[in-house]
Amino acid sequence: MEAHVAQYSARLLQQEKEIKTLAAEIDRLKNFGCLEVSPSLEGLRDENAKLKYRLNILQKSLQEERNKSVKSMININSRIQEIFRDAIKAAYPDLENPPLAVTPSQQPKFGDYQCNSAMSITKMLPKTSEQKVSPREIADNISRNIPENEYIEKVEIAGPGFINVHLRKDFVSKQLSSLLVNGVQPPAMENRKKVVVDFSSPNIAKEMHVGHLRSTIIGDSMCRLFEFVGYDVLRLNHLGDWGTQFGMLIAHLQDKFPDFLTVSPPIGDLQTFYKESKRRFDTEEEFKKRAYQCVVLLQSKSPDFIKAWKLICDVSRKEFQKIYDCLDIKLIERGESYYQDMMKDIVQEFEERGFVQIDDGRKIVFVPGGSVPLTIMKSDGGFTYDTSDLAALKQRLFEEKADIIVYVVDSGQSVHLQTVFAAGQMIGWYDPAMTRVVHAPFGVVLGEDKKKFKTRSGETVRLIELLEEGLKRSMDKLKDKERDKVLTEEELKAAQTSVAFGCIKYADLSHNRMNDYIFSFDKMLDDRGNTAAYLLYAFTRIRSIARLANIDEEMLQKAARETKILLDHEKEWKLGKCILRFPEILQKILDDLLLHTLCDYLYELATIFTEFYDNCYCVEKDRQTGTIVKVNMWRMLLCEATAAIMAKGFDILGIKPVQKM
Repeated sequence: MEAHVAQYSARLLQQEKEIKTLAAEIDRLKNFGCLEVSPSLEGLRDENAKLKYRLNILQKSLQEERNKSVKSMININSRIQEIFRDAIKAAYPDLENPPLAVTPSQQPKFGDYQCNSAMSITKMLPKTSEQKVSPREIADNISRNIPENEYIEKVEIAGPGFINVHLRKDFVSKQLSSLLVNGVQPPAMENRKKVVVDFSSPNIAKEMHVGHLRSTIIGDSMCRLFEFVGYDVLRLNHLGDWGTQFGMLIAHLQDKFPDFLTVSPPIGDLQTFYKESKRRFDTEEEFKKRAYQCVVLLQSKSPDFIKAWKLICDVSRKEFQKIYDCLDIKLIERGESYYQDMMKDIVQEFEERGFVQIDDGRKIVFVPGGSVPLTIMKSDGGFTYDTSDLAALKQRLFEEKADIIVYVVDSGQSVHLQTVFAAGQMIGWYDPAMTRVVHAPFGVVLGEDKKKFKTRSGETVRLIELLEEGLKRSMDKLKDKERDKVLTEEELKAAQTSVAFGCIKYADLSHNRMNDYIFSFDKMLDDRGNTAAYLLYAFTRIRSIARLANIDEEMLQKAARETKILLDHEKEWKLGKCILRFPEILQKILDDLLLHTLCDYLYELATIFTEFYDNCYCVEKDRQTGTIVKVNMWRMLLCEATAAIMAKGFDILGIKPVQKM
């Protein structure tokens, strides 16, 4: 419906310009004694009146629709922007695409939000012989055209032309009550989108390493966000489960476990098995020939070789699943093998469209502006990663009907993926204006020596060992704080898992994913600063406030429905506004897919909560006896709202908080 409103508004604006032009033309003709009214002007005025009537009905319906979906949290920044868009349009109807800049104010003295459009509009206004209009005058004109609304208490013009916006306290109070009654609900989205996220993607017969950790954690968190806002999400694990390496693995399997078809082979360490087969492939000519024959038989789907391939995949799958279980990751496996039968058609389609060039027997495809081509068929007739990536892209667009496709893959794949996307556009599979296909790249994990993260012997760090080390260190930290003396065995175990895996995830997600980051257990387990340890402790403290005041869930729910949340103290007001910024934060991440913004917000929320708690008594006690004298219930509700937002933030980050720590 919002799209229809924008469409009618644009048509109305265009018509009003035409009416002004025709009216000016008539005035000019009148001066020459030509007094008839243009029929086209009359027609336009008539259609204009109808459009205004339709627009008015649409705007009323939109408001009614919004009022119905009161359960959704409101993106206040977005609503303030809409108000200023209307005000600027009313003040300057002839301006095309005027700039709209609304941001949260950095200091309380400048209000709650700030509109900084006046300065940019000054440069857009036509230069006339009359006196130049100052940004302050423009700001004043915009302010006078602000439509009636439920959000803004007052506006003030400051400096050269900033418009400072002060929110209404009763509006903020109502939104906080709504949050507590309805729970943390996602902001309303225009329509439900289909999203495909390609992440994790380890290789069969190889250990998952720290690079896979980043893709797995970042991809899972993106999926959680898309799922929270109501999108239909397909979580894909694009396994490296096909290719020439399977020839040597199957040949080695035949030699080492000749009865593998009837007796399940006891492959304990697939990494060692892979290294053994690779060593033989590199040193034994006869073995190498047999490995190539195995590849041919596998690709022709010979039953015994398919069974051997599945056996090897199953061993790997079990190892991967241990890691996914630890980190609570849900994925649908769809490896390179899934797309094998589609590749012939991909090559044919590019050939028929005239995009294929022959280079030394290879079939290659150049994309506009690209210097490195895609190889879609090797000189021996085999397919490549380029072919399978094109097949995967087409399948996701046409069979899955995805509106958004996100590839969570390291930065080293940027050129390759951009070339695949460009090929998809060139052949007409999708229009980037309609379908969002993006690479969400990430940097490498460094050790504390700022070099690539390796073991002391220079080996790649095994992910399962890293997670086990995290559990050990987490327990040591809890015992240092003597938590083992106050928590039950079950509570201690839950806290250990929450801190260990929460800290590993948060350390990754709290950094801008585009940058490399230093992996340090000491830093991530530190309970000071922007770490999961600090936030998890802060969360359990907030949750304990009501518990220690003997206030249960039912009492809080009753209070949420009946008690008005007062925001008279500056720290109450600051906390209330911060809580309600949650939908803005989520919208920003949906736009740029940078999850560290959510981590920064949660840290800011926890810090502002501490200021509030230090300055505003939630529970008043007798100084002598320590008995509770008074419970300020509206402040308890602010505690509850803070905890609810933090819990949802943790959920999106894939972190499991505990009630006691």
